[in-house]
Amino acid sequence: MATNLTEPTRILIADDDAAIRRMLQRVLEKAGHEVVCVDDGKKALTAFAEQDFHLVLTDLGMPKLGGLELLTTIRKQDADVPVIVFTGSPDAASAIDAVNLDATKYLAKPLSPDRIRAEVEDALTLGRMARARREARGATSRPPPIVSERAIPNDLPGRFDNALKELHMAYQPIVHWPQRTVFGFEGLVRTREKSIPHPGALFDAAERLERLPDLSRRIRTVVGDPIIDQAVTSALFVNLHARDLLDEGLYAPDAPLAKMAEQVVFEITERANLDAVSDLEQRVSRLRELGYRIAVDDIGAGYSGLNSFALLRPDIVKLDLSLVRNVDQDPLKQRLVRMICELSTELGISVVGEGVETVGERDALLGLGCDLLQGYLLARPGPPFPTPDFDA
Repeated sequence: MATNLTEPTRILIADDDAAIRRMLQRVLEKAGHEVVCVDDGKKALTAFAEQDFHLVLTDLGMPKLGGLELLTTIRKQDADVPVIVFTGSPDAASAIDAVNLDATKYLAKPLSPDRIRAEVEDALTLGRMARARREARGATSRPPPIVSERAIPNDLPGRFDNALKELHMAYQPIVHWPQRTVFGFEGLVRTREKSIPHPGALFDAAERLERLPDLSRRIRTVVGDPIIDQAVTSALFVNLHARDLLDEGLYAPDAPLAKMAEQVVFEITERANLDAVSDLEQRVSRLRELGYRIAVDDIGAGYSGLNSFALLRPDIVKLDLSLVRNVDQDPLKQRLVRMICELSTELGISVVGEGVETVGERDALLGLGCDLLQGYLLARPGPPFPTPDFDA
């Protein structure tokens, strides 16, 4: 629903427990919010249709219409309004369902007043950010040109071929800080073709020439060689574009990485394109059957991005760089990181803090439950294999 931020913040509470409704209403009204309370999901839908709300809080177990069904219907009407779900019987299955439906937060009862106030303020902030992004997109006079609209230079195919020939990898360590050990290395693509000076230009050329599969196969061909040559036993993170999942060569038993599949973590990038993979779950299952693990990046870039937990059932997630940067100075980021780490721990998922550049960021992440770290503070990408600086 559209909201007018000059009006008081209006919050909808749905819970069949009268005592909890009263407690929530008292806490939130004392904080200056306007509150509407209902005792079942159907009444909540009626109220949501009749009024504009900045936030919805709902119990999962309610008569007539449960919290997940309520969330499903709300998301069909409004993709931006934050929805906090809570339950007296938390479990992994309902948590995954909630984040798959873009729940802003999944909380377990009992709920303390301090926790309620903090979670509500965080959710309202995320809602304002989501609306601002939507409005900014709507204000754009025309969408940015797609790749195919730009003329392709006559010499680009030849330059791209040479870039593939001169392709090599840089590696950046991911460390388990408490143990001062290397957990793995991320392989980062490079090329000695001077006219394609950075990875972004390389992938842009691949897309313009419709040769992304060629680039991806070349990366998978060369990225594992140093691991095998130097008998490295730690994990190898390999970036995988969503469209690579459609490449049957990825699943071949004689694929370049198949012989070391137990070490390989495929890090899914471009998650916006996952909708194009109609049999996503089956393809991810095939990779797991071959021994590969799955990671997703940019977790926390927006509360809707948490649905990657449910889409991919990852073994590892990487925090979005926007959360890591200056996390030691930002209470909101700290709460979001703690939430992601707590949910991941419950689901048996490891969390990597990527892009760590300062001691303050490192220590804040450790205190919030993130023990796996990657970034310039520890080591810059380089030839196989950089030694992390544990004395930073």
